Amino acid sequence: MGMSQSYGPNPGDHDEMVAVLRGAVERGITFFDTAEVYGPYVNEELVGEALQPLRDQVVIATKFGWNIRDGRGRGLDSRPEQIRRVAEASLRRLRTDRIDLLYQHRVDPAVPIEDVAGTVAELVAAGKVAHFGLSEAGPATIRRAHAVQPVTALQSEYSLWTRDIEAEIIPTLDELGIGLVPFSPLGRGFLTGTISATAEFTPGDLRATIPRFTVENRAANQALLDLVGRIAQAHDATEAQVALAWLLARRPSLVPIPGTRRLQRLDENIGATRLHLSGTDLTELGEAAAGVAGARYNEAMARLTEH
Repeated sequence: MGMSQSYGPNPGDHDEMVAVLRGAVERGITFFDTAEVYGPYVNEELVGEALQPLRDQVVIATKFGWNIRDGRGRGLDSRPEQIRRVAEASLRRLRTDRIDLLYQHRVDPAVPIEDVAGTVAELVAAGKVAHFGLSEAGPATIRRAHAVQPVTALQSEYSLWTRDIEAEIIPTLDELGIGLVPFSPLGRGFLTGTISATAEFTPGDLRATIPRFTVENRAANQALLDLVGRIAQAHDATEAQVALAWLLARRPSLVPIPGTRRLQRLDENIGATRLHLSGTDLTELGEAAAGVAGARYNEAMARLTEH
């Protein structure tokens, strides 16, 4: 997503982004996540161009569920005919004959989840989609969808400073055998230690709309970041690697998707797989993360989630 929108000015260098995506494959990364609404459309086109020569080496996930008009998502739309239309368009943009994992981007209260799951089941039967996923869905919706078409993965925000899915959603996933794909595993950049308490976000940066990124809340959450930094120093690692290693230790069936525009950061993120935190480290981090200040979304964005 960050290659096309949401985190300040778009990097603009198309060829550089293609190189980063292909460089990821060279480094052993196999799972790539996009959506029609990123851009909109241009992110799928970028992923399609970059990965077409490497298609059999990778797993590509994309998402449906928005009514896109005038270049923006204008509310939700998961009607069956919309799902079919989006799937066909995504296949063309991704330059592929199959979508490995097709998510409903946000639960649409106007469309029964059974109808959504049934429509994706038809696409699976047709060979156009391999697996069905949900994003930001609650336990009841997950169960209802799974009863119609097995849900392979749930994508939701999950990190050291966003842990609300631990109470009910993760136990539901464990019970049903569903994988978890945490987005924003680095706290939208906060857990990397590169965002100061007084930093100002550029126009168009999503973080300027999120309560947790107010100056006051960043200052209140500095204690957590300080602990992450101390543990990183003790392990000769970076803050981002500690945050990712904490997440990787939470659950066997978990695939975080940290975004980046730079191969240097990609290498740093990959290094987290080689970092093994002690039980004491994990306990201290968990306790420090229990009192994070500020909501993870503003009210309008929060209404689009089920937790």
